[in-house]
Amino acid sequence: MNALPPLPGHPLPLPVPDPRAGDLVLDYEGMHALVANLVLPDGASMYVMSAMETSRELIRHSYYRYEFATVAVTHALLALEHVLAERLAVNLGQPLKGLIEKAADAGLIAAELAAEVDRSRLLRDKLTRGDVTSAALGPTGAIALVRAVFDAVSLLLRPPSAAEAPAAGRSGALREDRLARLREEHHRALFPSSFRGVGIDGVELILLDADVAGLVESELNGGLDERGIAILWECIARLDKAVPLINEEYCASYFARLRTMAGLAAARHIPAAT
Repeated sequence: MNALPPLPGHPLPLPVPDPRAGDLVLDYEGMHALVANLVLPDGASMYVMSAMETSRELIRHSYYRYEFATVAVTHALLALEHVLAERLAVNLGQPLKGLIEKAADAGLIAAELAAEVDRSRLLRDKLTRGDVTSAALGPTGAIALVRAVFDAVSLLLRPPSAAEAPAAGRSGALREDRLARLREEHHRALFPSSFRGVGIDGVELILLDADVAGLVESELNGGLDERGIAILWECIARLDKAVPLINEEYCASYFARLRTMAGLAAARHIPAAT
């Protein structure tokens, strides 16, 4: 690679969009909206802020280089490891899996969030072993994983006094906050145009999308009644049936987010163990 500056009159060519990103956005400007919800938390060290900002910008620039999306997920874990070690008062270098489990057991992060964050760790492990390449994820898949890391870091950075509430109440508040933010993100997202009117294994996707969106709205505005809860569980069953069969990245990410929303809305209606 020639590292010398270009000769006068011979400017470097403009970057070309990576065709593997597909029709995710119309142009580079559209990437700004995709990463808008990846907000850097207050109170983080310069190291953590740098790692998180770099992760966000890697997703933004994956418009030009597809592999940046996967790299963004692994880079975000650098911030998470530092914050976990500091919050748990342990030395850096311990296995991330164990740190995530300790944070969940201590009630510092909800079990659902811990599971999502662990997906990023599993991806990094696969990259380390050579099971997948840096093209394992596209921008939409990376955004979902990095958002979970951002959520976890933000929660872990809260002062200890804010974390002394009962675990159930803290977990419920986090769940409702995440549901509200996912609802807003989903509202701004375009329905996958090539899947309008398409059914998968007997599931009409556009109708399922509308049903879940309406139920989530009701849950956030006063809560679901018994009939609504029953319908929500039916929708979750249909999502679990259809989502694994979707083989187009944007559509798969769109409905994976919808499934997360449905799960968060339903979580408060799971009967307590006796």
